[in-house]
Amino acid sequence: MNSYVNMGVGAFLGTVFVLMSVSIASEGIFHSEAPEKEGFAIIAEEGAADAGSGAAAEAEIDIKPLLASADAASGATVFKKCASCHTSEKGGPNKVGPNLWGIVDRPIAGHEGFSYSAGMKTFAEANKTWTYDHLSFFIEAPKKHVPGTAMGFAGVKKPDERANLIAWLREQADTPVALPDVNAAATPAAGGEAAQPATGGEAKPATETAPAP
Repeated sequence: MNSYVNMGVGAFLGTVFVLMSVSIASEGIFHSEAPEKEGFAIIAEEGAADAGSGAAAEAEIDIKPLLASADAASGATVFKKCASCHTSEKGGPNKVGPNLWGIVDRPIAGHEGFSYSAGMKTFAEANKTWTYDHLSFFIEAPKKHVPGTAMGFAGVKKPDERANLIAWLREQADTPVALPDVNAAATPAAGGEAAQPATGGEAKPATETAPAP
């Protein structure tokens, strides 16, 4: 009887020893030290958010003073960027975009025979005609100023090129619209309040949601 007990106790102790040995060995094999420096630490650049919001709030360039000295002949060259989608001659056909004859002061989304995007139609509800400012804003960045427009053009970013182009488009009409009076901004408005002087940028009127042709 004692021999059986001894054998059982020995077997038990042997099993415990084997299990402990395996546990110790496994810990030594698979244990990894914590890294001195985390490999995927995400650090936000200081000022990155401020830079983005500052760019979004950047004032628009007032195109009106530039039109007085704009070169319409150079604008004809700039128009080559638009010619794949637009015609400019009187009675010219619509292409991907509408014909642009008489575009200055023309009703927005009102050219006969052209199917305008929903975004342009919505924009036209609050902004009736293609003023010089609307043209400048839209030509600079179509999708920014008229959300939902189908116009995929990247835009004419340089203000002087934009002024030349608009000056040329102004001449493509039976009777070109008068150039804006840049001195009008310095005279008191009808309500007795002076209009804000141009400071290199002009914010869009509160009723506008974005500009475009």
